Amino acid sequence: MSRFWSPIVARLTPYVPGEQPKISNLIKLNTNENPYPPSPRVLAALAEAGDEGLRLYPDPNAEALKSTIARYHGVRPEQVFVGNGSDEVLALAFMALLRHDAPLRFPDISYTFYPVYCGLYGIDHCIVPLNEAFEIDLADYAGTPGPVIFPNPNAPTGRLVSLAQIRALLQQLPDEVVVVDEAYVDFGGESAIALVADHPNLLVVQTLSKSRALAGLRVGFAIGHPELIEALERVKNSFNSYPLDRLAQAGAVASFEDEGYFQEMRAKVIASREWLIEDLTGLGFSVLPSAANFVFARHATRDAAGLAAALRERAIVVRHFRLPRIEQYLRISIGTDAQCDALVKALSEILG
Repeated sequence: MSRFWSPIVARLTPYVPGEQPKISNLIKLNTNENPYPPSPRVLAALAEAGDEGLRLYPDPNAEALKSTIARYHGVRPEQVFVGNGSDEVLALAFMALLRHDAPLRFPDISYTFYPVYCGLYGIDHCIVPLNEAFEIDLADYAGTPGPVIFPNPNAPTGRLVSLAQIRALLQQLPDEVVVVDEAYVDFGGESAIALVADHPNLLVVQTLSKSRALAGLRVGFAIGHPELIEALERVKNSFNSYPLDRLAQAGAVASFEDEGYFQEMRAKVIASREWLIEDLTGLGFSVLPSAANFVFARHATRDAAGLAAALRERAIVVRHFRLPRIEQYLRISIGTDAQCDALVKALSEILG
């Protein structure tokens, strides 16, 4: 420990992102990136924005992007907050909305950044186990006070909570903030944005990294009641007034303006996921139902860590978590059809 550190630094357990390996001809199925390129309109917008205007600061309020998102989702601009990826949006939400006397609740098998934020901000929290089917049971959150956050679909399991279940939780916890983290919702879920108008305690967070293939631009947003959005703005403007640069704002706007391309790429990923599940099942894997751009699977007889290592020897990288309850599962991102086919062929060879 360095003698120059602030006291909190030694107590932190930082988030560990998915590996970005440098391997030739790699099939990278470990970080849930979109296998397809961004919309051509996005690339054109980035080229246009990359002019001499880069000497100027970007719009600190990202008004054009907020208005675009508001129109797309049928809300008002004052109900939209934008940030540098959904991770930053979530980080600001933890500080602005989830730090209260009662502990924050979230699932035991979930996005591993949640406990990291709790450690950073000193937030008391309570971990709620998934049920035996690896589902989030929102009834487990209804009886006690405290804010709630969960991903929907969940990560890394891919399982979906219905809109009716979320509505019921909001009705049971009208005085607690509920954050629904929808990083993967475009691949098979129904967004809780539809519930925001009737529930001022609901904040919905999304990202452009997955379904819109813009992980490299780092754009996320939240939609909620203006009072929640104001809290996020106050914290953001006490930390960084310019979280989104000119290129990110221009590219994000262009993405929402190309609905046809978005729907086409989204449908391709969903179709690939369904046949990959079928092929994995045929190889002896149990695969959880997935509404995301990844699958969560375990083999009946083979060790998950061994399978991941054998795949890596064949330049195919998947995600293995050495965590309780899920140490025998692999999380496999959905690639192109050719990448998924290569994965299935490699697993066939490994399994003999």
